[in-house]
Amino acid sequence: MKKILVTGGCGFIASFLIKKLLKNKNNFILNLDALKKQSVPESLNEIKKNKNYKFLKVDITNYKKTNKIISQFKPNLIFHLAAESHVDRSIVNPSAFIFSNINATLSILESLRNNNFWKKDANFKLINVSTDEVYGSLSKKQKSFTENNKFLPNSPYSSSKASSDLIVRSYFKTFNIPIITTNCSNNYGPWQFPEKLIPVVIASCLNKKAIPIYGNGKNIRDWLYVGDHINALIKISKINDYGSSYNIGGGVELTNIQIVRRICKMMDDLIPNKKKYSSLIKFVKDRKSHDFRYSVNIDKIQKKINYKPSYSFDEGLMETVSWYVSNSKWLNKKIN
Repeated sequence: MKKILVTGGCGFIASFLIKKLLKNKNNFILNLDALKKQSVPESLNEIKKNKNYKFLKVDITNYKKTNKIISQFKPNLIFHLAAESHVDRSIVNPSAFIFSNINATLSILESLRNNNFWKKDANFKLINVSTDEVYGSLSKKQKSFTENNKFLPNSPYSSSKASSDLIVRSYFKTFNIPIITTNCSNNYGPWQFPEKLIPVVIASCLNKKAIPIYGNGKNIRDWLYVGDHINALIKISKINDYGSSYNIGGGVELTNIQIVRRICKMMDDLIPNKKKYSSLIKFVKDRKSHDFRYSVNIDKIQKKINYKPSYSFDEGLMETVSWYVSNSKWLNKKIN
């Protein structure tokens, strides 16, 4: 039985990861999550009674509690996804993001430094799941971020993740802890908490409320379907390229306004309304230090694990929109 620890397991990405990992009956999953407002524990209802799954409510910034759990469980593999992850909230409350994201990572690393169980396991590793936002912002003409780009974070959120990534690197270099870091682009899919662009737009359409678009809507993002992301994470966890980092992207760059208009068109087809849903679009004051463009070069991960996104963007977006429409009660409950 392979013992896998997942931090932040009730989050959007991690919950998909846990469900996929449990398809292998040789995996036992321990999920640590603080269950903050942005958690989506409902996404794991289907596996609550699985004998190979256990959940513990714990804030991993608490080193004492975290260390006790890790030293007793002795995982063969750790996926570290616990993080505060929304730029807007990080602008309102920077200290909460910096404290939480750095100290959560530090607790995991310090526990490994102070315990020797992993040294007896030739395949033990920690997968540190991070973001492309650590690299900063690109212009239209600049080349996509590679793993060799300098960190130039522009928000409290991205700076907290960049700090965390650098601390992770130092523990690999100094204490030889087997670590791989991944930096992903914008994820989307079912069960995402409605503070991110795509669920916010869908919720606005369903409730016939204004769809807020920052600035002129021309900021560009690379979009990655959550299923493709977790498939990449699982493949990465099977290699021993310690100390390395890998970009994970969807290979689809679109402006925010393009995304919004696509969603509105899908909503026109799914739930026809007298007025087009695009009439709800409202441009609002731009976010502070709003990064213009994110784009990741995925050559390295393609060569290493033959990574290729399996979902086309339109396919993934339609699945996502349809899911939120079918789960509108849950969506409205999360908003309110």
